[in-house]
Amino acid sequence: MLKQRILTALVLAPLALAGVFFLPLAWFGLMVGVVALIGAWEWGAFVAAKSSQPIESRPNDSLIRSVFTVSLALTLISLAVVVPTEAIWQSNQLHPLYLSVLMVGALWWVCSVLMVLKYPKGEACWTNNEFIKALFGQLTLVPFWIGIMAIRAYDYDNEPSRGAILVVATFVIVWGADIGAYFVGRQFGRHKLMPRVSPGKTMEGSAGGMVTALLASLVANSYFYHIELTSLLVLVLVTSLASVFGDLSESLFKRSAGIKDSGTILPGHGGILDRIDSLTAAVPIFALCYLMLVV
Repeated sequence: MLKQRILTALVLAPLALAGVFFLPLAWFGLMVGVVALIGAWEWGAFVAAKSSQPIESRPNDSLIRSVFTVSLALTLISLAVVVPTEAIWQSNQLHPLYLSVLMVGALWWVCSVLMVLKYPKGEACWTNNEFIKALFGQLTLVPFWIGIMAIRAYDYDNEPSRGAILVVATFVIVWGADIGAYFVGRQFGRHKLMPRVSPGKTMEGSAGGMVTALLASLVANSYFYHIELTSLLVLVLVTSLASVFGDLSESLFKRSAGIKDSGTILPGHGGILDRIDSLTAAVPIFALCYLMLVV
């Protein structure tokens, strides 16, 4: 499994970085949109699942998946039409619609954290409600797309690579937290973080992941970002914490739906959602924090 994960990462990471640095802004938005739509197809399985039904007796969920995926596509297309790439930032100000979506996304992640902390209490309020679960999916994937577009478009006219470097800064935090948590957790993990949601995660692993993210970001900052140290520390700690709960949130929905992996598209990793779950929370939170602390 570890070998498969590494091989898949060695293929995906260069492709992701190439897209970040070399695609024009509109094409980058399309690339991330396609990723979000694959994630929407996988989220559709959460929407279709009902806890009262055993997995083997559930009806074909293709219709629900399709409807949810199309609904997300229409949302992203509408946002792209209303706010074209050149209007995302004006005079160093983020477009009000983008800012509003990021604020709504941040509020959603606060609610999601509470859902994770209380689980399984409160599950009965949403687990068999398709509309609510679809809404949760929109609140997860739309701010993710908005956040990464806001980061990538920052100062695009003056210095096109600046936003790309900030996107990579987000990746460094999330990947550092993920890698650090995996290896520290395997070696030193003793105390479960959220056993009712994700039994494999430990407090030691999560702490190790945050330290790894911080160290990696400090090194990268000295060469590329040049963000003031206090602001960087806040960015890294808040974003890495968000990434942990992004992962836990998806685990919660998978557990509620009786699903082990969101998909099988990525060998050793599962589905697209299994790879971007941390990013769905980290990206909008990073964007908001960068806006408040640095811009």
